[in-house]
Order: sequence, then structure tokens, then C-alpha cells
Amino acid sequence: MTLLRYVVCGARGIGALLLGISLGGAIAVAAKQKSDEAYLWLEEVQGEKALHWVKEQNERSLKQLRSYSDYGEFKEQALHILQAKDKIPMGQIRGGYVYNFWQDADHVRGLLRRSPWEAYKNGKPQWEDVLDIDALAKAEGKSYVYGGSECLRPKLERCMITLSEGGSDAASYREFDTTTKSFVKGGFTLSASKSSLEWLDQDTLLFADATRTEALTESGYPLEVRLWKRGQDPKDSRFLFKGEKADVSVSAAVFRDKSEEHVIVMRSPSFFTSEYRYLQKDGQLKLLPLPIDMQLHGVFEGQAIVSNRSPLPGFAQGSLLSVPMKALLEGKTPYQLVFAPNEQQALNGVVEGQGVLYVSLLEQVRNKVLGFERGADGTWKSRLLPLDDKGTVGLISVDEDSDRMLVSYQDFLVPPSLFSLEGKDWQKQLVMQLQPRFSSEGLEIRQEFAKSSDGTAIPYFIVHKKGLALNGKNPTLLYGYGGFEVPLQPSYSAVTGKLWLERGGVYVLANIRGGGEFGPRWHQAALQENRQKAFDDFAAVAQDLITRKITEARHLGIQGGSNGGLLMGASFTQHPELFQAVICQVPLLDMLRFHKLLAGASWVGEYGSPEDPKMRPIISRYSPFQNLKAEKHYPEVFFVTSTKDDRVHPGHARKMAARMEDMKKPFFYFENIEGGHSASANLQQSAERYALEYSYLWMKLK
Repeated sequence: MTLLRYVVCGARGIGALLLGISLGGAIAVAAKQKSDEAYLWLEEVQGEKALHWVKEQNERSLKQLRSYSDYGEFKEQALHILQAKDKIPMGQIRGGYVYNFWQDADHVRGLLRRSPWEAYKNGKPQWEDVLDIDALAKAEGKSYVYGGSECLRPKLERCMITLSEGGSDAASYREFDTTTKSFVKGGFTLSASKSSLEWLDQDTLLFADATRTEALTESGYPLEVRLWKRGQDPKDSRFLFKGEKADVSVSAAVFRDKSEEHVIVMRSPSFFTSEYRYLQKDGQLKLLPLPIDMQLHGVFEGQAIVSNRSPLPGFAQGSLLSVPMKALLEGKTPYQLVFAPNEQQALNGVVEGQGVLYVSLLEQVRNKVLGFERGADGTWKSRLLPLDDKGTVGLISVDEDSDRMLVSYQDFLVPPSLFSLEGKDWQKQLVMQLQPRFSSEGLEIRQEFAKSSDGTAIPYFIVHKKGLALNGKNPTLLYGYGGFEVPLQPSYSAVTGKLWLERGGVYVLANIRGGGEFGPRWHQAALQENRQKAFDDFAAVAQDLITRKITEARHLGIQGGSNGGLLMGASFTQHPELFQAVICQVPLLDMLRFHKLLAGASWVGEYGSPEDPKMRPIISRYSPFQNLKAEKHYPEVFFVTSTKDDRVHPGHARKMAARMEDMKKPFFYFENIEGGHSASANLQQSAERYALEYSYLWMKLK
């Protein structure tokens, strides 16, 4: 198992507006602007006054957007795609079965089911229902959203099922028996919180506790790790480790290496740093001598598998390394190179199989997968898996106990295909291929490069019709993220294809700095005091599209969510002249208060702290909420958020929109009352959101 981190998701020129306004007049206008504190009431998530404002904004915006001529068709087409029964049932190999979570028109909240491996891999799964989330939600009167399951190896008969209400990050846990297909009477249960659980044995869980206020970090995540025995009240579980209040979180994992188990407790002082402690047989925790910004991926054949975010003597930044666990426990670090990426590559994932370590790489933002084996002499040798490397490869499921695996492939125009690979030579067999959801005839994919403000070449993908007229009149949607070392890769978005590309729209994916497209260096180039580089990169891609006459500001729209929502806010406040439409989803916008809202404190490692005298003026210069100006003309932004989002506070979008309202700037606003950080809790809500967004885009960009 891999340790997972919490995570973190047309302007017209203003020259005419400013004509005749003296400098003194502009200052006078600014002086009348309400203070930031005047909007704090909108941070009361369930406050009566705040919800009244939300409902008024929803009613106003929904009335306008739903009146668009193609809204009904958009919603119908999106729902048809989302509820299709011929989707690929991606699944996880567990023993002799493949488990799949399925949603369609009859199972809106979802159905957990399984099929025998042989039937599944031959493309003719024989489904057996395991847990019906719709039936459970109805019976218990809850708005359940399934969050996955963690099963105890090797039998995989006991699982902890994760359920949240309305899609929030806070989730409840319930023990489930896959043999009886029912919840265990008197079994482990935990009420909703941001805790995490990991099986140690059938009667013991590693419990990262977030159930009590005193057990929370400032970011709202677990502060303590405990050993929870069957039959105990969780509050009486045995204390194992406690971090610092200012940490992001503490967590625990069990790495199973053949017959040996390695229990690791992780303390994360920041989003990108970790201390690893090894639970010894005497019950004591031993701090491992790993650099604090090194990531531990697992234990494989007695070797700790790690990657370095910073250069190490003899090893380039972003390399994959191994070091014997025995040596680590003795305080030694004889690192050995597994793989070193070149300037065009980045590690994209590390997964353990039976006798093989699978490493997913990005090369010019496209995937390839290598299988590494450790020879008798201790050196690592690799082989390339027989997979297409022109788009995105997903290691869907790799079985630790056999040589079976499930792998997917997709790109912007090729629907996902699922393959099984078996044997030492990875014999490949097509399991299923998704039927096209939109017509890709006459469409092409290109990769271009824009020059950012400091001269750095910024890659971006562009999808459009062949022979596109370079007249600047093409409706274009530019998507970006640029944060947390997350790469954006080519993927088949059926709804975007149907509602945008098929109708003649141009789609652009920007691989700006801050992301992980080229490893730690690409991410760190836009970290903290260098955040502006991400915004500059995005603006450079927009300007490049205009320079190439693919589009012009009147026909250019942008979209991003979470950290990408911050990107949208910074982009339209800094360059309102470049854009006609902005979809700003579940955004971070008040960057002087982000660390005080929900999980915000966990992102100080990404953005820096507004409490730091060095960082505050830097953050102030780009924070969208503080940089709205009454004298500027902005595009009519569409804010999308969720009341139930307990990761990025809905107050960000609320306050930004309210300030624009006070400045008499037009905008659209939609806040889903449930939906969590995805802003949608079920398929109908997802279809509604898509219909609203594409109605807005066509309304603004045609």
C-alpha cells in the first residue's frame, strides 16, 4: 500500500472605462470599497443570513442559465452519458474476484458488486451484488456517498466501508463481511470524521483519530495514531503516537512484503514533508533516517522504495531509490538507484506486484510503464510494458499475490480501453473498450508550447477540428490547475466531447508550473513566493492561443477548480482583457484567510503563510478577493461551489461573488447544497452542473 496524503481541486479592455477618470477619482472609488471583514458573515456555512444569500443567488443564476436554448438538451445528453449502462466497469482485483462500484440510472448512489476474475477478464463479467448504497441510504434516511473500502489481507473477507453524507470529506466507517455480504454485527464502527483506519490484523486497527477536537491538527486532520482493539470504545484505544498541533496530519500504514509486515507511522509537518517512524516488535517507534521531503512508497523485497524531492549526493531530484529496511533501522542510508528521470520525464506512480515493481512515468506528459526486478547482485533491471504510450495509462489494479493486473488507456479522442496483463511476459488481452460517446471524426490533438514571462517553454495540448480556420473566432475553453505536484494528462471527457468538441469548440489543457508534469522541479518552480509563475504561465498559454489566431479574448473561456479555482481568480483579476468567460469551481480566493478556513492550514506548504511577514505582501499581490477593483471591467464569472465542501470553504466563492455584487459587477453563482469538494453528490447533480456550465460557455463565447 502507498501512503496517501490528504489532499487538497471575453474580457474587454478597460481603457474606455478609465477614460475621463482622474487618479484622484480612482482613489476615491477604492476608498468606498467595503473592508474584508464586512464579508465574514458569509463564512458561516449554515448561517441563516448566508444561506438566504446563497439561495437568492442560486435562483437568479439558475433562472438565467436554464433559459439558454440548449440547456435541456445539454442536461439530457450529459445524463445519458453519465447513466450509460455500457460503461467500463473498472475494478479492483481481490483474490478470485474483481470488485466494481457501479452507478447508473437505477443505482444513482451506487452498487458495489463483484465478478469472478476469469469471467471479468474475458469481457463477460458475472456480477454478484455486494452492497447497494441506494437501498442503504433509503433505509437509513441518509444522503450517502460511497468512499471506498479497505480490506484485510490475505483473505480479503473483512473490509472497512467508508460512507460520507453529501460527499463531504468527513466520513463514517463500518466493518463489512464479504462472505455474508453484510455489515458485521457488533463490528468496528466509527462516526463521521476525517479519521483514517488501517487493518493490522482481524481484531486490530491502526486508528488515526480525528473524532475529538483535541485530537485535531490546525488543518482539521488527525493528530494522534492509536491501536484500536475489537470491542473497545475508540476513545479507549491504546495511544501510539501524537504529532504537533501545527502539523498537517499524522497517519499510519501497513506495508506487507511477502510474509513480513512493516508498520509505519507518518507525521506530516507540511503537505510535502514527512517523518517516518517504524513500529518495532517491542512496541517502540523508531524514527527512520530519511530526509523530511522524501516520499516512502512502500517496502518491496526487503527494500524501502523512496523518491527524493530534493537532490541527494549522486542522485538527481525526483529519482526512485531503494534502501534496505535493515539498514534504515540501523540508522544507515545506502541508497541505490532504481530509476532517474531525464528532463522530459517524471515519476507518476509506483505500485508493487508479485516480484515486480511497476513504475508509471510521464514523458512529455504522456505515460509509459516500466517493470523493475531486483537481480541477485542487487541491481535493478527494467522492462517496458507492451502498452500504448501516446496518451494516459492507468494502473487500475495490480495484484500483490499473483501476476495479474488491470491497465487502462485513453487520450482526448480515444475512449478508455481496459486490458488484463498476466504472466511474466505480461500477456495482454483486451477486456473491454468504451464505445465512443461523441463523434471524434475530423478532430486532432496537438501539443504546442507557449513562452512564459521568464522565457520558460510551457506545454499545452489543444484539441480541435482539422483545418481549423485561424481567424480568431473559434470558441475555446482553456483548462488549468498548476499546483500540489498534480499533473494534468490527456483524458477522454465524454461530456466535454459531446457538449463542446462535437459542436465546434476548441479544448486546451495547460501544463503550467506548480503541477507535476515534469516532477518536483516543475512543482517547486511555482511554490510559495514563486506562485505568480503559475499565473504567468497560464496567461502565456492564453496569449499564445490568441497570437496563433486560434481564438481571441471575445471567444476565450477558462475553467479550473480548487487550486485551479485560485488560478481562475488570479487570471481574471490580473488579465481581465484576455477572457470572456470564467468557470471558477470550488475555489480558493481569499488567500489572506485560506489558512483559517477548514483544511486550509494544510496548504501553507504550497502557498506560504499569510502570517509570515515575508509571504503576506507576496500573497496580497495576487489574492483574488483582495485584488478586485471597482474601476476595472471583468468577465461575467460563473462561480460553482458546494455547501457540503469541507475541504475548500464555500466562503471563498461567496465572499468573492458578494464583493463583485457590491461593485455592481455581473456574475453567475451556483452553490450545491450537497456534493462535497466535487460539487456533486450523484449523477443527476453532475448532469445539472455540466448543463449549467456548458450553457454558460456557449452563451458567452459564441
